[in-house]
Amino acid sequence: MNIDTQFKIKNNPLLQRYIRENSYWYKNLNRNPNLIEYMNREMKERYKLTTTDKINDLSEKLDLIKTFMNVLK
Repeated sequence: MNIDTQFKIKNNPLLQRYIRENSYWYKNLNRNPNLIEYMNREMKERYKLTTTDKINDLSEKLDLIKTFMNVLK
């Protein structure tokens, strides 16, 4: 694995955690360091950090608040 890829992983605790949980990425990144972007995308999908996940989470929170407000009326 080249040094740039190692720095990217070490500077992001979520990537560190993800690569430890999914060790096949060590082999993939050793063979092709450009796959770090795919790993990052996969990590975001796994940990629900994508934009759509954040919007859905916000929507659920707003629905919960709306429900509480209706109960208080």
